[in-house]
Amino acid sequence: MAGRGYSIFDTGIGRCGIAWGDSGVVGVQLPEAREIDTRRRLFQLYPDARELRSPENVEIAIEGIVTLLRGGDSDLSDVALDITGIPAFNQRVYAFARSIPRGETRTYAEVASALRASGAVYSVAQAIGRNPFMIIVPCHRVLEAGHYADKISPNGGAISKRRLLSIEGNHPTASKTLFEVLLPVAPPRPHN
Repeated sequence: MAGRGYSIFDTGIGRCGIAWGDSGVVGVQLPEAREIDTRRRLFQLYPDARELRSPENVEIAIEGIVTLLRGGDSDLSDVALDITGIPAFNQRVYAFARSIPRGETRTYAEVASALRASGAVYSVAQAIGRNPFMIIVPCHRVLEAGHYADKISPNGGAISKRRLLSIEGNHPTASKTLFEVLLPVAPPRPHN
């Protein structure tokens, strides 16, 4: 068994990290504010990984991530992922997210419905928030009901979904206003 490895690489949005094991990619880390923070996050997530030369499958993933973050089109569907320890429902969510074409988005509810689990909108949101395979599993293409695109998983570093989508040429709704978050929408008042 070769064990786990990781690599840091340059992209159009900063230095990203990728970790892998014998079965495939175990995680992708988008850039933090500083490279040392990206490395620290990788170490926290994968303390047994050593900085190594990337195997071929990982090199393909890195090239695809770099291309996508440059605004190009890249197919990452063949990149092997190590899904050991990933709950079965999350695996289904990630498989669906990988099928969403570049430039398109789906809502949590649409993903839940497509998985024939329409009551599982919250579970879809949780799975997306825990996605360890940033960009390879394009969780940035799965949005809240109003197509708000602010949140991203902890592996997202300092990058927002909105920024990733704009790189892909998609411009989702800006963030919710404070009033939308704190105050319920009032029903329309009847006219006299």
